[in-house]
Amino acid sequence: MLNFRIPILLICIVILVLLLVALFFHYLRTRPPKELPMDEMEGHDFEYYCADILRANGFIEVEVTKGSGDFGADILAEKDGITYAVQCKCYDKPIGVKAVQEVYAGRDFYGRMVGVVMTNQYFTQPAVELAQKLNIMLWDRGYLDSMERAQ
Repeated sequence: MLNFRIPILLICIVILVLLLVALFFHYLRTRPPKELPMDEMEGHDFEYYCADILRANGFIEVEVTKGSGDFGADILAEKDGITYAVQCKCYDKPIGVKAVQEVYAGRDFYGRMVGVVMTNQYFTQPAVELAQKLNIMLWDRGYLDSMERAQ
């Protein structure tokens, strides 16, 4: 009987460890992001903040488009001969498919090679899937933070 208890105990310990690891990764994915200065900005201020980050990271001809009627692109820029249309979203919740659709339209409207959504948040899974299908780049808060630190 003793021989039978050891494997069962071992299996229970392994299951418990796997459950704890899964809970830890779930916590990391769902915890609220740490506050960064960009979180307190209004929409247009965030656009200029993103434009400054792009300039500091080697982008040229960085232009913030007019506030309303921008056709889905808040910033137009170029780097290494590649032209970009950028949609900026400063929200307090994850970014959905609408932002991807907007920059997809903006990229084509302005005749740019690459479409990008820059945000102080993260993206929903449907937004990620749509961006992959439409070849849109997604730069979330972690990516923006790393670009800012590279300055």
